[in-house]
Amino acid sequence: MKKNVAQKLIETHLIDGEMKAGMEISLKIDQTLTQDATGTMVMLELEAMGLDKAKTEVSAQYVDHNVIQEDYRNADDHLFLRSAARRFGIYYSRPGNGVSHPVHMQRLAKPGKTLLGSDSHTCANGCMGMLAMGAGGIDVAMAIAGEPYHVKMPQIMGVKLTGELPDWVSAKDVILEMLRRHGVKGGVGKIIEYYGPGLDTLSAMDRHVIANMGAELGATATVFPSDNVIKEFLQNQDRGSDWIELKADRGADYDLHEELNLSTIEPLIAKPSSPGNVVPVSEVAGEPIYQSYVGSSANPGYRDFAITAEIVKGKKIAPGISFDINPTSRQLLTQLSDNGYIGTLLAAGARMHQAGCNGCIGMGQAPASDRNSLRTTPRNFPGRSGTREDSVFLCSPETAAASALTGVITDPRTLDMNYPKIKLPKRAGDDGMLEAPPEDNTTVLLEKGPNITSLPGFAPIENNFDIPVLLKMADNISTDEILAGGARVLPYRSNIQRISTFAFEIVDDTYYERAMKARDDHGHAIIAGFNYGQGSSREHAALAPRYLGLKVVLVKDFARIHLQNLINFGILPLRFVHTEDYNKLQEGSILSFKNIHETIKQLSRFEVEIKDSNKSIQVEHDLTERHIDIILQGGVINWIKNKA
Repeated sequence: MKKNVAQKLIETHLIDGEMKAGMEISLKIDQTLTQDATGTMVMLELEAMGLDKAKTEVSAQYVDHNVIQEDYRNADDHLFLRSAARRFGIYYSRPGNGVSHPVHMQRLAKPGKTLLGSDSHTCANGCMGMLAMGAGGIDVAMAIAGEPYHVKMPQIMGVKLTGELPDWVSAKDVILEMLRRHGVKGGVGKIIEYYGPGLDTLSAMDRHVIANMGAELGATATVFPSDNVIKEFLQNQDRGSDWIELKADRGADYDLHEELNLSTIEPLIAKPSSPGNVVPVSEVAGEPIYQSYVGSSANPGYRDFAITAEIVKGKKIAPGISFDINPTSRQLLTQLSDNGYIGTLLAAGARMHQAGCNGCIGMGQAPASDRNSLRTTPRNFPGRSGTREDSVFLCSPETAAASALTGVITDPRTLDMNYPKIKLPKRAGDDGMLEAPPEDNTTVLLEKGPNITSLPGFAPIENNFDIPVLLKMADNISTDEILAGGARVLPYRSNIQRISTFAFEIVDDTYYERAMKARDDHGHAIIAGFNYGQGSSREHAALAPRYLGLKVVLVKDFARIHLQNLINFGILPLRFVHTEDYNKLQEGSILSFKNIHETIKQLSRFEVEIKDSNKSIQVEHDLTERHIDIILQGGVINWIKNKA
């Protein structure tokens, strides 16, 4: 049988299950990635499991999200993460070394391997011919401990690339075109695999840009072949020996088909407040801006910054514009400095920030209220920037640079200049800030500051209970809205009791107080529309509401990673069988669950009574036996302990 790249990757790592779309499969995980916003919890979970040493080929812990050290909390957590990495045999990337995804690509990613990361943009490393997937932290902890990763076998969507990108159009416009066509749910239940002659015109980092924002499509993973482009990239990283060729067999088929002629793409932009709200830049040209922001894991490459510098070279940005440059790795900073581009950007009026996620996660560079911000980041969910009523547009570096010069959203094709041609450099810098684990980890002790608390224990779900609906929400609620990021919230990532006070505050700032009152009774439920839990993989968005007594989430449908996080922490995830039943429920409605233990084992569809209304609704689930076992034991930590 002729196979595509995704099939080859899955087949060589398949432990259990059938490669049939919709069936649960279990996969061997070769590499893991954690970052500091999620990794602190992963390390505490490894401690709770009593792990001796990582069972993976390579695991890496990055500090890239919480790099602002305004008090002791982030600094203490960095010390804890370094000690935990040394204790469990994990690489440690120090603060300032850069964003996890491009650094992992540069130094550790290998074609033909699987990578599981506690960050939804882990899929970026699919650019290297890897099966790279985002997941909740506890799933990554289990992979580090040697457990397989369970996922439903996706459909594989083949995207044939032809042609070549025109001047003033780059890889960011390619993925924005995919979002324009398919929206934020278009990749749900799918692996997106790119192939075709157009691939030869895309660099390894161009592919990273496209693979990164597969998360915004809702895809399980994005896969590229490992070809001569990847070989050259690894050689430039002095890692040529890590390259293997991995391509689809000639004549391999796909479950779904798409064709994209790169020559026809124009500069695109995602309007507030969804990555799927994509239009041509020309359609919104002339709108005034406050900020133009270049950087993030969605545009992390040398080319992205170098072309920005070439566009503004010898010019000044428009008065009143905050022109924010967010380098993505120490290696990149060295290259840009060696070639004079840092000076060029500063001379034009840029604000230079340290290498890290920074404003992408709301950690600094928040825009002014009631002002437009142009960003080369992957997401523009409400409030993610750090400004609650923000207005964020997603665009390419070309559009960001052109608009910084004019002070309004500008189609870069209208600039009076020739399109700059960028020559990619050889590797620069060293690995001094990426620390390999010690050979002997047995004497390493964990360093815990006062902000780090133990994981709370959770009781199993009762068999019979009545619970109120505390929140009723619309479609496309993101994990940023469930639990915000940013400098105000993320320092409490290792303190569940404290971080829970921020739960759902963007949606309803009374939720915490109401949830605390309901917690001592029987807990509560929430309801929402389609695509609930899109965005970040942060398990705190399940864990904090669980701490506050959340027992049931009833929605029209779920985003993949958040669904698994709910299961992992013993929350019952249900869907409306009839979406119009959503209208029968309001905040304050009481849902009555009877004999739920046997019901979810025996039935995938059942009725739930709306108490005191003479009404009921039909709900459904597609939980596996393993999922049900986890939920009935109160979550995966209880499940692991009982299993042991």
